[in-house]
Amino acid sequence: QVQLVESGGGLVQAGGSLRLSCAASGRTFSNYYMGWFRQAPGKEREFVAAIRWSGGSTYYADSVKGRFTISRDNAKNTVYLQMNSLEPEDTSVYYCAASSSSYWYLQRPAQYSYWGQGTQVTVSS
Repeated sequence: QVQLVESGGGLVQAGGSLRLSCAASGRTFSNYYMGWFRQAPGKEREFVAAIRWSGGSTYYADSVKGRFTISRDNAKNTVYLQMNSLEPEDTSVYYCAASSSSYWYLQRPAQYSYWGQGTQVTVSS
């Protein structure tokens, strides 16, 4: 059974940092892209960042480029999202997801087969 379990969310002041973790289990993800998405109330789920498990190529939404860093630890089967210089606009539920689709569809939630339960990130002004 595939499981993606996020952790690390919380409440932080603007300008602060958080690191989210996504522990993956239940299958081999070596040919997958691992992505982070976020969804605020009343808004669509939006792409944040992705990493190719094999090789480690990374991709970012323009809104987080230079502030967020995605990485993975092969030994722990875990993907991380380091979030720095957080802004109130970053407040959302953050989801980890896994996709075996092409690079061209990285930003499309429908292309991801597996999802975590989400973790809340709240940034106060």
